[in-house]
Amino acid sequence: MDSLTQFALGATVTALCLGKPLGPRKAAILGGVLGTLPDLDVFLPFDTPVDSFVLHRGWSHAFAVHALATPVVGEVLVRLFSSLRDRRALVWLTVFLCFTTHAIIDGITVYGTRIFLPFYPDPVGVGSMFIIDPIYTLPLIIVVVWSLLKRDWSARLGRAIKAALVFSTAYIGLGIGLQAQATSRAKAAFAEAGIATDRVYAIAAPLNIVVWKVIALEDDRYHNLYLSLLDGDHEPPIHSHQRNPALIACLDGIDAFEKLEWFSRGYFRADREGDKIVVSDLRMGLTPNYAFQFAVAESADEGVREIAPERAGQDQRTAEGDLAWLGQRLLGRPAVRPAEAGTTLPDIEEPEGAC
Repeated sequence: MDSLTQFALGATVTALCLGKPLGPRKAAILGGVLGTLPDLDVFLPFDTPVDSFVLHRGWSHAFAVHALATPVVGEVLVRLFSSLRDRRALVWLTVFLCFTTHAIIDGITVYGTRIFLPFYPDPVGVGSMFIIDPIYTLPLIIVVVWSLLKRDWSARLGRAIKAALVFSTAYIGLGIGLQAQATSRAKAAFAEAGIATDRVYAIAAPLNIVVWKVIALEDDRYHNLYLSLLDGDHEPPIHSHQRNPALIACLDGIDAFEKLEWFSRGYFRADREGDKIVVSDLRMGLTPNYAFQFAVAESADEGVREIAPERAGQDQRTAEGDLAWLGQRLLGRPAVRPAEAGTTLPDIEEPEGAC
């Protein structure tokens, strides 16, 4: 999730747990800092942009590390604030909750979070909430601002904090339920279109849980289906794109590619851009404006040659007409993304050639 949400969640948790003995203002500031700490791994020096991409949300987000760090941070707080010295267990619990709730809501997004290290190495990425969702964050911000404006605890503030946390938690649960519904609906649509695949992934569209991007993955191509909870009788079109398997085969044995293949859980494509071969994570961003694209190889006389990985693609995350399209789909109205016009079945672009 975005840094503001992580600060607000940590501040809300700590205001609820420690607001009475410490004061809501101090508790909120302390919790905001604690809730931001796991993301300090962005300042670690990684060897390549691919390593930075796949290793972010790693050890600093693991529950096991949180359990080890909690007594250390907790003892610092107990010794720093005299009002907390007879509340050691509560302080430790609060610190642990600030760390783990950060990791949990990161894991709810599609990016992926390695919360079970070292016992399970793969990232968890549910994809049921976008990295910025104002409906989730706004109630937390309201009670955090209220806490920052109050020096003394009040029962009314406590009730508001509890209500904000209940609402935001229920919103996560609602998103997971709607994701399951979108997955089931998409599977039926893909089956009806003759697309035989069990690799189907429903991902919350930007800023909401009303519209869902659903990806169906095949070896040679993938399909995008954009569903809205407010769709009527009309069935949204399926957009099909090449994954370019012949080009992908050329990347076998390239370290950066294998990391991207693992991290994306197979939801990637390869494209030739000039002399370079670019791998794109299909899960993040809207086709063709993927959020994460990396050049990992280049053409050579012998086929392809591994290069030092570098970020590729444009910084622009949206294509022309995307905002208008999203607005229409939020209302359940039929609309086709201009960037994917002409990609509906059976039309599909020609695959890239081999090495």
